[in-house]
Amino acid sequence: MARIFDVVEYADEMRDEIVHRFPESGSGDFRIGSQVIVREAQTAVFFRDGKALDTFGPGRHTISTANVPFLIDLIGKAFGDRTPFTAEVYFVSMREFANEKWGTPQPIIVRNPGMGLGVALLQGYGTYSYQIDDPQQFVTQIVGTQGSYSTRDIKDRLRAMLISKLADLLGETTSVTSVPELIALTEEIGSGVRAKAQDDFKAVGFTLKSFYIESIKPSTKSAEDLRAMGMLDVATYTQLQAADAMRDAAQNPSGGAGLTAGIGAGMGIGTALGDALKQGAAAAGPAAAAGAPPVMTPSEAATYLRVAEEDVVAAIEEGSLKAKKIGKAYRISKEALDEFLST
Repeated sequence: MARIFDVVEYADEMRDEIVHRFPESGSGDFRIGSQVIVREAQTAVFFRDGKALDTFGPGRHTISTANVPFLIDLIGKAFGDRTPFTAEVYFVSMREFANEKWGTPQPIIVRNPGMGLGVALLQGYGTYSYQIDDPQQFVTQIVGTQGSYSTRDIKDRLRAMLISKLADLLGETTSVTSVPELIALTEEIGSGVRAKAQDDFKAVGFTLKSFYIESIKPSTKSAEDLRAMGMLDVATYTQLQAADAMRDAAQNPSGGAGLTAGIGAGMGIGTALGDALKQGAAAAGPAAAAGAPPVMTPSEAATYLRVAEEDVVAAIEEGSLKAKKIGKAYRISKEALDEFLST
C-alpha cells in the first residue's frame, strides 16, 4: 500500500539549492487534511501531470478543496474527502542568490575608431545576484521532474545571457565612446547590462537583482591565440600578427627588429603596417574583392582595407588615396583602392 504523507516539509536552508522536489522521484500520496509546512524564504508549489494545483507561502497550511480547488476534479465526491490523491510538491527558495561570478571566456571584439587597427579586444569579470520571481514558471520551464535543482545547474545559462548583453552594450557604447573612456564607465555599463538582461531573466521566472563589473581591460591574448579560437579572418590576423611582432621587437632593443622599431619609430612601424595591410588584402582572396562595390564610401573602403574609417579619410586628405568629394562626402573607386594598395 502506498505511503500517505500527512506532513509535507523541507527543512533545509537551501543555500545553493534553488528547488527541491518532494518526493524526489515518483509522485507523493496526499489527502485532504494533510499539513504543508513552508519555511521562511520558501514557496511550495503543488504539481500534478505538469499542471500547478496551488502555491503556498511561508507558514503551516492544511490541504483542502478551498485552497487547492483542482482537488475537487482529482478526487471526486464518490470516494469522499479523505481519499488520497497523487501529486508532487516543489519547495522553491525565494532567497537572493548573491555574489555569483561571471567572466568573459573569450575576448569581446569592439570598435576602436582612430586607434591601431580600429578594433579592441576586451575582457572583464565581476559578480551578479538573482532571485526567483515566479516559482511556478521556473519549475514548469526549467526544473521539470528533477528531484533537486541547484545554482550549479543554471549558472552557465545565466552567464551566457549576461555575456551576450554585455557584448551588445559594449558594441553600442564604443560606437560613440572610445575604449579608454569606456573602461572608466564600469558602473554605467553594469546598470545597462542589468536593464538589458532583465527580460531574459523574467522569461525563466527570475529577477536579476544586480550586475557588477569589477574589471574591464584589453585582452592580453595574441593574434595566434585569437586565430586558434576562430575569432579572426585572415586579413585581420595578418595585421594583428604584425602588431604583435612590432610590440615584441620594441621590448627587445638588442635585436635587429627592435632597432628598427626603436630608431625608425614612425617610418618603420608605418611601413610594416602598410605591408601587413597589403598582405591581409591579398590573403582575403578573390572572394573579398568580388563582393566589393565599384564605388565606396569611406566606411566601406575601411572595411575593404581592414582599417579604421578615420585612416581612410586621413589618406584621402594627405593625397595618397584618390577620391572624389561630392558635397561634404567622399566617394572612392575600387580601382583607386587597389592602386593605393599596390603602391
